Amino acid sequence: MNMSKGLLGRRLLLSFVMIVATFAYSFKADNASAAQIVTRSLQLQAGATDGGSKAGGVVNHLFTFTLPTAGTVGSIKFEYCTTASNGPCVLPTGTVTTSATLGDESLSAVQGFSMVNATNGAPYLTRTASAITANDVAILRLDTITNPTTVNQSFFVRMSTFASTDTTGSAIDTGTVTASTAEPIVITGVMPESLIFCTGETISTTSGIPDCSTATAGAVSFNQLFSPSDTATATSQMSASTNANSGYNISVSGPTLTSGSNTIPAMSSAAVGVKGTGQFGMNLVLNTTTTSTIAVGANVAPVSNGTDLKANPLVNYATPDTFKFTPSGEVVASSDNGGAGPTNAQIYTSSYIVNVAGSQIAGTYTTTLTYVCTANF
Repeated sequence: MNMSKGLLGRRLLLSFVMIVATFAYSFKADNASAAQIVTRSLQLQAGATDGGSKAGGVVNHLFTFTLPTAGTVGSIKFEYCTTASNGPCVLPTGTVTTSATLGDESLSAVQGFSMVNATNGAPYLTRTASAITANDVAILRLDTITNPTTVNQSFFVRMSTFASTDTTGSAIDTGTVTASTAEPIVITGVMPESLIFCTGETISTTSGIPDCSTATAGAVSFNQLFSPSDTATATSQMSASTNANSGYNISVSGPTLTSGSNTIPAMSSAAVGVKGTGQFGMNLVLNTTTTSTIAVGANVAPVSNGTDLKANPLVNYATPDTFKFTPSGEVVASSDNGGAGPTNAQIYTSSYIVNVAGSQIAGTYTTTLTYVCTANF
């Protein structure tokens, strides 16, 4: 009696073991039937406002992978999990896929999908089942996915392809990719109110940009001795830039040319130079012909465009071959070409002329001019 019960128990145990073994074999056989997706990656790309790896950021997930099996594909499933494979898929904390949309698929060899995002953590792409060839490369982007909210957290996406259009049935190809959130690096800098202004005999450019570090000394000599039969000329340069909302104004002041008690009259109103007449004047443009037929000066460079370059000689100093000088001081330039506002650096060339009467007393005539640039914040 006891032997029969023992024999019966062993038979039942053997039958149970065989059933479990058969189930396990069937489970493994189903998994084994799916080929491994190869050359696979997940790139976290920036969304509308968030960086790609930002914890809790709403970003885009770009999947690139190669499908080894030729055949019919009607859907591709993406499962977001805390572990790579095997066992239950636990959704990483904070992950949201129910707002996911399908981004650009134009580079993919496998196309024609639409998004199904009803189940959080398991969106899938569906299409009319169509054939693919072996080793087709899929490049598919899932947009507006919310990353896991834990900083520096790795997470995994299990990918599977199916012949069905709703991810039912046995998987054809499977594979897993991984990514991680990361602590964002916040870089802060301050741009203060800025005015860069310099003067000198010459100013050069560096990589095409006016560079005040190249300004030479302000000692300027006229090109020739003063004479009632010719016009003497000289030039100096200045450069200005500002981020002031109302731009800048440049003024110049100083005495006229003086030697002891003798002076050369300043040109109190804009006029052309007249040889044989006492005149000291300036302008800020290219003069193609003065009364001595000597070209002098240059136009503002780079040329103003009304947007980021706004240098502008004022009217009394903007007409070729017309000169003026006001010892008490006057605004000669501003950054209001096309509307006042911030402007990048430009170079002005100040052109000076001297005409003298035959009775001008001999001597060395000098003046010190002071240029002032005022930013209007």
